[in-house]
Amino acid sequence: MTTTLFTAGWTFFRDGNPLGSTVRLPHDAMISETRSEDGGAGNHGGYFPGGSYRYSKHWSPPKDADGREYSLVFEGVYGSTVVTVDGTEVGRSESPYREFTVPLPPLVPGVEVHIEIAVDNSRTPKSRWYTGSGIYRPVWLDSASPTRIAPDGVRVQTRTLDVGQAEVEVSVSTEGDLVHVSRVEVELRDHGRIVASATSSTVNGGVVNLELLVPSPRPWSAEHPHLYDLDVRLETDRGILDERSLHTGLRTVEVDAQRGLLINGQAVLLRGTAVHHDNGPLGAATFASAERRRARLLKEAGFNAIRSAHNPLSRAFLDACDELGLYVMDELSDIWFRKKTPYDESPRFHEQWRDDVASMIAKDRNRPCVIMYSIGNEIAESATPAGVDVARQIQDHFRQLDPSRPTTIAVNPLLAMMAVRAKPSSSEEGPPERKPATSTAANQAAAKMGRLMVLASMLPTAERATRDVFDVVDIAGYNYGYACYAGARRRHPRRVILGTESMVGDLPAIWKRVTSIPGVIGDFSWTGWDYLGEVGLGYWSYGDEPGGIAKPYPGILAGCGIFDITGQPGAAIHLTQAVWGISDRPGIAVRPLDRTGQRPNKTPWLASDALPTWSWGEKAGQAQIEVYSSGDHVELQLNGRSLGRRRCGAATGFLTKFSTPYEKGELTAIAYRHGQEIGRSSLRSAGSPRLSLRPEAEHVSGPDDLCFVWVELADEEGIVDVVDDDRVRISVSGPAELLSLASAAPSTRESFVDDEHHTYRGRALAVVRATGEPGTITLHATSDRHGVATTTLEALSDQPRDHRAASALSTKEQA
Repeated sequence: MTTTLFTAGWTFFRDGNPLGSTVRLPHDAMISETRSEDGGAGNHGGYFPGGSYRYSKHWSPPKDADGREYSLVFEGVYGSTVVTVDGTEVGRSESPYREFTVPLPPLVPGVEVHIEIAVDNSRTPKSRWYTGSGIYRPVWLDSASPTRIAPDGVRVQTRTLDVGQAEVEVSVSTEGDLVHVSRVEVELRDHGRIVASATSSTVNGGVVNLELLVPSPRPWSAEHPHLYDLDVRLETDRGILDERSLHTGLRTVEVDAQRGLLINGQAVLLRGTAVHHDNGPLGAATFASAERRRARLLKEAGFNAIRSAHNPLSRAFLDACDELGLYVMDELSDIWFRKKTPYDESPRFHEQWRDDVASMIAKDRNRPCVIMYSIGNEIAESATPAGVDVARQIQDHFRQLDPSRPTTIAVNPLLAMMAVRAKPSSSEEGPPERKPATSTAANQAAAKMGRLMVLASMLPTAERATRDVFDVVDIAGYNYGYACYAGARRRHPRRVILGTESMVGDLPAIWKRVTSIPGVIGDFSWTGWDYLGEVGLGYWSYGDEPGGIAKPYPGILAGCGIFDITGQPGAAIHLTQAVWGISDRPGIAVRPLDRTGQRPNKTPWLASDALPTWSWGEKAGQAQIEVYSSGDHVELQLNGRSLGRRRCGAATGFLTKFSTPYEKGELTAIAYRHGQEIGRSSLRSAGSPRLSLRPEAEHVSGPDDLCFVWVELADEEGIVDVVDDDRVRISVSGPAELLSLASAAPSTRESFVDDEHHTYRGRALAVVRATGEPGTITLHATSDRHGVATTTLEALSDQPRDHRAASALSTKEQA
């Protein structure tokens, strides 16, 4: 089998418009739509409307393709999807996060066919966050001989793993006429060197099981993410009939009520965070460069685990986690059979979930980074007998298809109590209750109750509402329920506990429990990377501005990320690093000086609105300074003079605060432990800011590679002035296009796909996509008040990256 990208040369039509535009997949149709106060997705989806779309392409199979069978593999399409060839339907899908394959009808080599994909996402909101529309993930063209290795036909599992040897089982499934198949060969390579191999000359029932004995194995872990290459060949006496190559790691995973989570036999605590599937300025479009960038920044910040929220991660993100070393909890769905939003997937749940599970496991099974599955998030019906029965069916299906990984379910105890107490409907599987228990309702209650949401998890009612479903899965996942860990372990000494969702500000209290209560294996904060939709869940407003967690148009962001949508970290990153002891250098953040005197309308999903800057232009007033440190004391200095030394570390929740009149210059924090300095850090004020462009890379390679270019109002030393914003226009020349220009402003009327945008807190982000041709790319920026700036990138010849899809033999760009 050969697998090639099928992403170029598509004509895109919107809502029946006869005038199409040429697009290269992946493509998010929603991000280009015009937002409005009555946008169909409302607060849930960032006030974007839905729509109906059509993608059209003419293609001819190669003239030497006699006997080949073709299929299209879609990694993800958001909206009801119908695929036609020359006007005849050949496949469809309703599940927006499921990979699906559409076999093409018999084709005549060299004869052109017309392929169309119709996508209907006109009825919104379909989710509690921004979804995107259209073919938002890559499409692949599979070409195979009639006798071949089956899709998802190679399955790798590490049976035993010790210093001297690893036992690895490789299962190979085949399709077609096996009469002439003489053998199946498997080779495991380490940087090109064969370290283990096996051959079978017997193909029974189309399945071959082989054992590899790997001497002196190099285990995969977050700390040492070593990957091997596995080559599988289906051979006849005349040569190779089919072959498959994939990247995998040798890794075992166990959970134990006393020893916790064991990776390769060693106890591991998950320093986790959640990510949604959208990429902020790019909308839902899934680019490998963007996914890797997110994973890399989170890894560098000290996280060792990612929770997909609340649907399966993309292949590209999993590639990055495999390569960089991040443990993954991949999650099936936010929805079962009760509605959360008007047009969600709940009516089709019963007919879809088995295929969704099978698709997710096929994507994940050979990846060392995926260490557990979540069967659902905040499923209110899991507190009912009907929901527990469904949970048991899903759990059994996971166990049947992949017994090598444990399962969890993310349960919000407050929501579970609400579901038990809510007035039941006439049917457990019918319409929602008159007063529905939903995740949104629980969030609204939490915003009003504050700390009471956490304490509610300790109530006997919460225990009764969660125990039955927790008995079904391997790991009890608690959303905002850390206060009950000790009590839950006393009542259920064999229970393994995981914090599947928490507020970052609670991390000091949470981590104390993670490190002291047996069987508690870690925590996932909400959230690592900010996202579109759920508008206002996290960001603070001020004075008379609308408050609450459901803010009006033109709000666009949730506003609760440790990193904002452009990749800029906030104060929370300092807290996580202090709690985990990632760095001895203290972190400094300052509450917005331009909001002094304005009452903040807080939400519990953002612990602090402080920013890591001491550059407030000509603002004056009393500066409120936060210093985060694992040291037992910190000292703060302003322009060389001490503002005092105060306690910090675990005794103060790893945070101490100072107040001083703002003056320009340098602010320095010094951390001490037992009287000895362990680290220091500084912030400086900006001089005269001017427009600058700062690319994160010097070159791009291939038509799907992206470069992220910071557009900043900064002085000569690169220090950004966070109160001096401006309108910026970007032009691109050379073999590239401007894909997006955006800022992290939580509320804006500007589009992310225009060539001009205002900076926010002195910054915007331009995303450039290469065309695949070699040459010099020039970005030219102009501003209203801060001058002009130019930067260049080198575009290398078309050298597409290996997609590392487990089902792909090769990855070649379509001509």
